[in-house]
Amino acid sequence: MSHQKGATAGKEAQDEHIESIEPAPRPEQGHPHEPTQDKAMDLIIDAGQSAILTPENNARVLRKIDLRLLPILLGIYFLQQVDKSTLSYASVFGLVEKAHLHGQEYSWLGAVVYLVQLVAQPFVAYILVKVPLGKFLACTTFCWGIALTCMTPANSFAGLLVCRMFLGLFEAGIPPAFIAITQMWYRRREQPVRLGSWYAMNGVVNMFGSLITYGLGHIGSSVFEPYQIIFLFFGLITIVFSGAILFWMPDSPIKAKFLEEDDKLLAIERLRMNQQGIETHEWKWDHVKEACLDVKSFFWFALMFSISIPSGGISTFGPLIIEAFGFNQFDTILFNIPFGAVQLIATMGGAWLATSLKMKGPVIALLCLPAIAGCVMLLQISHNGHHNGALLAGYYIISVYPGITPLIYSWSAGNTAGETKKKIVNGVLLIGQCAGNVLGSNLYTTNEAPLYRRGLLSNLAMFCVLILLCLLNMAYLFLLNKKHEKQRVSMGKSAKIVDHSMQVVGAVPVDKLESPQQVLGEDNAFKDLTDWKNEDFVYVY
Repeated sequence: MSHQKGATAGKEAQDEHIESIEPAPRPEQGHPHEPTQDKAMDLIIDAGQSAILTPENNARVLRKIDLRLLPILLGIYFLQQVDKSTLSYASVFGLVEKAHLHGQEYSWLGAVVYLVQLVAQPFVAYILVKVPLGKFLACTTFCWGIALTCMTPANSFAGLLVCRMFLGLFEAGIPPAFIAITQMWYRRREQPVRLGSWYAMNGVVNMFGSLITYGLGHIGSSVFEPYQIIFLFFGLITIVFSGAILFWMPDSPIKAKFLEEDDKLLAIERLRMNQQGIETHEWKWDHVKEACLDVKSFFWFALMFSISIPSGGISTFGPLIIEAFGFNQFDTILFNIPFGAVQLIATMGGAWLATSLKMKGPVIALLCLPAIAGCVMLLQISHNGHHNGALLAGYYIISVYPGITPLIYSWSAGNTAGETKKKIVNGVLLIGQCAGNVLGSNLYTTNEAPLYRRGLLSNLAMFCVLILLCLLNMAYLFLLNKKHEKQRVSMGKSAKIVDHSMQVVGAVPVDKLESPQQVLGEDNAFKDLTDWKNEDFVYVY
């Protein structure tokens, strides 16, 4: 989203494919309800100039950012997912029998994690605005590692429930923090693949977590049960990894020690066209109010709630569903590996397609179709031991659904601006996710084995609802873009502007038909404006 500074500057920008070149901006009055400026603006002012962004230096800085951030984020999310999945793995190795779990007790061990996370989200949203994200991730990872380790001696429903509650509490901030980090470091075009990459760890966990668990389950011990070895192993690894996070994870582009000063300016300039800001650490109640009144917030909640109902049930009961086909415990673990492979392909494939199309809504609807087919197969095919291959195929087809969640993350992240509003909307997403997971895991019960009919029927309904929600949300975003066009015209700007945040740097030269670049005091990129109040914000479908 940019305008030309003038005929000469515009011509140079087109010839050199330079996205922006500006002297240091100075805050000026001129926008209604002028907010406190972003810390990125302070850095630009201190440097005396902003950066010149070209395809070459953008690629260089992006590579540095990816190499530093992605290994840490992938590692954290892998551990989070494997730590949560230890319950389903442990169920195959005798946890239900040894801990004397009956009726809904096993379901509640899965659900309580999400119930605690649901309650914690308002506090997490406030904390994420106020504290450095790198330090936050290190502390929460350390604490949930301790909680998982403490599950080793727990041999009753009450003991396991308390440990799972603390596990959920300390993991509550991971997804919203990851979304915030993606908004803080990446252009909107780059966000789906980055969000998809760390979320794809779900698939990696189902593949390699299953293999690791298979090996741990074969360890003979006179002291520990196989499921206790699983809890202890992954808990200790998580505690050790938290030290690496503390040492390597940067708090923001402004404070990143692995970037030179010139590269920090480039990292900031890369994000200008997002029109979303980077960092302020100031809590703003008007952002909170707007997030609560924004119809988009309800769409994000509904979308995440709808996908989390099947997610919560299948993630907790997946191995038990396979076991119900008639396989032993070790075969059950091994047959869960292709489930993870399909997850990985669907997640990264969906992210790639959304990036190529520059739209998330249609891709989400597309991913719902095979999941619907898989649910129908599991509901209709007989469980008599003669159709295990077809039942496994149906189960694997359902496993494309994890590709939907990161697309909802990135769809929401790309359509929200303002530091506090972004954190509130991320919290709304996670509340929807937690509520759906709590309900979803309780729609499956061990008493309904092997058909799990109630759970599968609810999943089928939710995948259909998701398609409808995508269509409605896209229609609403279209109306918001029309509203912003009218606002720009009323302020003397062009109705249509190029959304450069969704383009490759340098691939689209500045449009000759755009109006001249607004004076620097009117540049809204780092004013911590919400998407409603920033007329230059373009909503993405």
